[in-house]
Amino acid sequence: MPDTTCVIAGGGPAGAMLALLLARAGIDVTLLEKHADFLRDFRGDTIHPSTLQVLDELGLMGEFEKLPYYALPYLAVDAGDGRVPLADFRGLPGKYRKIAMVPQWEFLNMITTAASRLPGFKLVMRAEAYDVIRDGDAVRGVKYREDGREREIRAALTVAADGRKSDLRRAVGFEPRELGAPMDVLWFRQDRHDGDPEEMFLRPGAGVAMVAINRGDYWQLAYLIPKSSYAEFKARGVARFRADVQRLLPFVRPDELTFDDVSMLTVQVNRLRKWHLPGLLVIGDAAHAMSPVGGVGINLAVQDAVAAANILAGPMARAERRRRPVLDPVPESLLARVQRRRMYPTVATQFLQLRIQNQVIAKVLGDPEFVQDLGEAARAVPAPLKRLAGRVIGLGFLPEHVRSHQVDSRAVTVDTLQ
Repeated sequence: MPDTTCVIAGGGPAGAMLALLLARAGIDVTLLEKHADFLRDFRGDTIHPSTLQVLDELGLMGEFEKLPYYALPYLAVDAGDGRVPLADFRGLPGKYRKIAMVPQWEFLNMITTAASRLPGFKLVMRAEAYDVIRDGDAVRGVKYREDGREREIRAALTVAADGRKSDLRRAVGFEPRELGAPMDVLWFRQDRHDGDPEEMFLRPGAGVAMVAINRGDYWQLAYLIPKSSYAEFKARGVARFRADVQRLLPFVRPDELTFDDVSMLTVQVNRLRKWHLPGLLVIGDAAHAMSPVGGVGINLAVQDAVAAANILAGPMARAERRRRPVLDPVPESLLARVQRRRMYPTVATQFLQLRIQNQVIAKVLGDPEFVQDLGEAARAVPAPLKRLAGRVIGLGFLPEHVRSHQVDSRAVTVDTLQ
């Protein structure tokens, strides 16, 4: 494959968004996605107001509104005596005051379709990046497999956006610091029926908890279990599993539910100490795996991509305009600016997630009497704190904004991207 200015491993939210943003800046970018399509179940599907604002700035909200999604004005908890809003998005500043639940494959198809209209963008499916090309301390591209063949592509910038099990992160010897999680999550779906609740909510029980997500014609359900207890959980039998689901969510009909219907997410919360080498940047889940608490992972990944494009597009566009036969690796000092920009919101978000995991979820799973206390505490939360929670979840600690709103990448000047 011909050399490029930027190669991105991983067509998830971080990689797809960064590819679009760099291509809009007139930069040649190749996006490698190891699967044949984006159609995978139980991925991060919560599009928060911060991401909706980015889509607006990109001129994509018209296309987004055509996607099948369900709008959530707040997140709620139901301790058995009614649902109580806890994080309220209805008072957020700006145009977008909701979370949009949209299948991730629909979101990624929209982003990559928009990128495909730009002359510098190339998407390669079934391309599994497994190693980097090294030149001393610098990274000069990736090695990948496509249709069983070993291939290479050289680039001035290699971006590892290949998820929490990142092969490129492993290839350069980066090991994330594990911060711990008290639970794993079993994902499955059940049909919705007339008269079912509308909200997305947490339903804690005696030693168990579930999250119910309205997906229109079905429920996407998360059953929380203590960490590393799946084998023990299965040994109890499917009848008990069905009984727990029915007890917590009486409107669900799990009579035919089996363990074959379940997809297990091993919950990780971690982050890298260092996200970069000369010519290499790590972003998204590859740089920081987030807890599912708050559904913020996809939005932190998108924010990483926007920050990276804002910082890197100008210098990379200038280098590309010089049209050297082989571009120099992007300097590590420049890539370090991306990490400095995004480390604060990453650490702050994970701090809150860990507090909720340890002070709420761990107690729900380990203390049957805690559920009643949780319900009483939820009802006592004042409205201003609910709006604050909505702001932290919906907008994050450092929301990013697209520097240029130009749609024609060739009309974007370097100066507008600096």
